[in-house]
Amino acid sequence: MGNCLGSSARVDASLSSHNISASGASKIPSRTSHSSVLSSLSIPSYSRKSSVDTLSTPRSEGEILFSPNVKSFSFNELKSATRNFRPDSLLGEGGFGYVFKGWIDEHTLTAAKPGSGMVIAVKKLKPEGFQGHKEWVTEVNYLGQLRHPNLVKLIGYCIEGDDRLLVYEFMPKGSLENHLFRRGPQPLTWLTRIKVAVGAARGLAFLHDAKEQVIYRDFKASNILLDGEFNAKLSDFGLAKAQLVIALMCPLKSSVHRAMLLQNMLLQVD
Repeated sequence: MGNCLGSSARVDASLSSHNISASGASKIPSRTSHSSVLSSLSIPSYSRKSSVDTLSTPRSEGEILFSPNVKSFSFNELKSATRNFRPDSLLGEGGFGYVFKGWIDEHTLTAAKPGSGMVIAVKKLKPEGFQGHKEWVTEVNYLGQLRHPNLVKLIGYCIEGDDRLLVYEFMPKGSLENHLFRRGPQPLTWLTRIKVAVGAARGLAFLHDAKEQVIYRDFKASNILLDGEFNAKLSDFGLAKAQLVIALMCPLKSSVHRAMLLQNMLLQVD
């Protein structure tokens, strides 16, 4: 998502002006499930202790982890919300595809007229883009379950045929990358920089303090989004993995060590 969620992004009607990397940088989902103990990914809002599962890579909506916080949109709903994905609704472009600005009713989450309701950012993947279905699913499953003030909010998704879309809260100040490395925006004051750094650190701490730690694996300026008050929120969870999967992938000296590590981890899950 990166700088694609900022209102300061300049829109090119040819759909070719922006290079955005945050949500477009999503890569690899968890591939391994070692125990039925890790059967659900249920994380209460703003909780410091959570349970995280290794994620599957479903091809249908029915296999996506259920979350009461996330809506399944139809393609036509998002088409209406973005005014048919018009060029003047474009926020940016990346290897994953395009991100458009849209509006929905904040209560019913149905399409609303431009300038009314809640502003959203809709990421529409290119079938030939760098971000594939597996990365898209990882993003939906993690952000669909995780809730914290310093993580970007996933409002919903759409999966119809070959279409893959994600719906996020709109981040007016765009990405930290825009403010640090691009000409134009007013340089951030040191106090604002500290505020952003602390907010990003809190987001990481939330992930690392979960009962089953989430390893973010894509921490960079383009993936730190800023709201209207310069509060930092981490985005792009396509590379994220549960800590258990990371540990089991690490080379160990012997199969005995590997078995001991797995046993200790499963005891911790219990």
